[in-house]
Amino acid sequence: MVAAAIVAALILGTLLAVALRAEAGRGLGPSEWAAIRFTFWQAVLSATLSVALAIPVARALSRRQFPGRHLLVTLLGAPFILPVIVAVLGLLAVFGRSGVLNEILRWLGLPEVQIYGLHGVVLAHVFFNLPLATRLILMGWQQVPSERFRLAAQLDFGPREMWRVIEAPLLRRVVPSALAVIFAICLSSFAVALTVGGGPRATTVELAIYQAFRFDFDLGRAALLSCVQLLLVGTAAFVALRLSGTDSFGTGLDRVVKRWDAGGLTRIALDSFAICGATIFLILPLSMVVWDGMFGVLQMPAQVWKAAGVSLVVALASTLLMLGFALPIAIAAGGRQSWIEMVGLLGVAASPLVIGTGLFIVIFPIADPFAVAFPVTALVNAVMALPFALRILVGPVRDVIQNYGHLSHSLNVTGRHWLLLILLPRIRSVLGFACGLTAALSMGDLGVIALFADPETATLPLQMYRLMGAYRIDAASGAGLLLLCLSFGLFWLFDKGGRGRADT
Repeated sequence: MVAAAIVAALILGTLLAVALRAEAGRGLGPSEWAAIRFTFWQAVLSATLSVALAIPVARALSRRQFPGRHLLVTLLGAPFILPVIVAVLGLLAVFGRSGVLNEILRWLGLPEVQIYGLHGVVLAHVFFNLPLATRLILMGWQQVPSERFRLAAQLDFGPREMWRVIEAPLLRRVVPSALAVIFAICLSSFAVALTVGGGPRATTVELAIYQAFRFDFDLGRAALLSCVQLLLVGTAAFVALRLSGTDSFGTGLDRVVKRWDAGGLTRIALDSFAICGATIFLILPLSMVVWDGMFGVLQMPAQVWKAAGVSLVVALASTLLMLGFALPIAIAAGGRQSWIEMVGLLGVAASPLVIGTGLFIVIFPIADPFAVAFPVTALVNAVMALPFALRILVGPVRDVIQNYGHLSHSLNVTGRHWLLLILLPRIRSVLGFACGLTAALSMGDLGVIALFADPETATLPLQMYRLMGAYRIDAASGAGLLLLCLSFGLFWLFDKGGRGRADT
């Protein structure tokens, strides 16, 4: 209860501080309305393109078996923990002014492409959310019992009948919720718009909050925009939850799914094109980050290594704070207080910059906010990772309580002893995964620290952004490779540590 109260006070208290700071009677100006329109429009385009491109990829993966398929499906989860600033650097290496694509277009004598602006923001969001949409739709396909496909084969269904009887009903179930989830994610975009937005015409509400706070120090305008941001993201998150239906195709006999509709050269060619196209689109920017980073490591200034140490400390602190919040809430939610999980999920509706703005308003009268930049960053990162951690932990914790709760109580194994002897050994693997996810997300965050950091201090993502702003692209590439290695390294260490000897 204490952990839930702290989280609720942090989120709701900062939101209240923001709302009270918003000036009564002050309306939105032309620039604010332009930011709202751009935010909504780019989110619509990003979500629509991500889901539309994910449908053929998910269908191809659902009916094709090939060497490396499991690895490819696993890699589809990588962009979720990939630092945004690193991915943007990779996209610039491919689609930027001096990128691979423009070099090819110059050689062919064709017009060059421009990544900055609306199309750059949408491109980056599709890069991040195409894998997420693919996984969501693929999970829907995997829930169709094998007996449905067996019956379709016995009835000699062609492509049109398969679409009408199986595929179209399936997509009607999974696509709306996937669209709403990705739409909500794109609404709170900050680092993407900051790096490839391209000016006032491509400013999101999140970026407008940062500009009002950091450049103009207009707390009233920042507070008003924060309220708008909360309304947008909260509405989208509510719609996403409402559209996450539980309808299914029913149960089967858990037989291995065999797809008799996968034959034919045309289908094989289309599926191969979808899988190869998505793989190249996702892997090429990351490969460019690694390639360019190897040549830029030696050009990194000393500040990069200092920032890397700061980021490691912040990431580890965020992970510890997340554990302090998530474990008590998961235990309470796994028992008779399942409603308490909703407190931890409040972070879905609030963006990091909104909470950061509220914390600044609260701290400013009593202390120097810039002096507590790193603790505040660690705290906000922990709260932002809390909804994902709870989704991972609540189910396994509930199973342990149901299976061992009565026996533990009868043996008087309670409190700290129950936690160490009963619970933690049985949730070790999922706990390691949650910790790895939190550490990786915190390592690559470029949100709250952009509000609080002074010119002399920075985390690695912020230092990397400063190098890009100073046109020191080689050094930024080296920092990007370092950030990539640290993020995935932390994730691997925690995940591997959780899985190690988990069955003993």
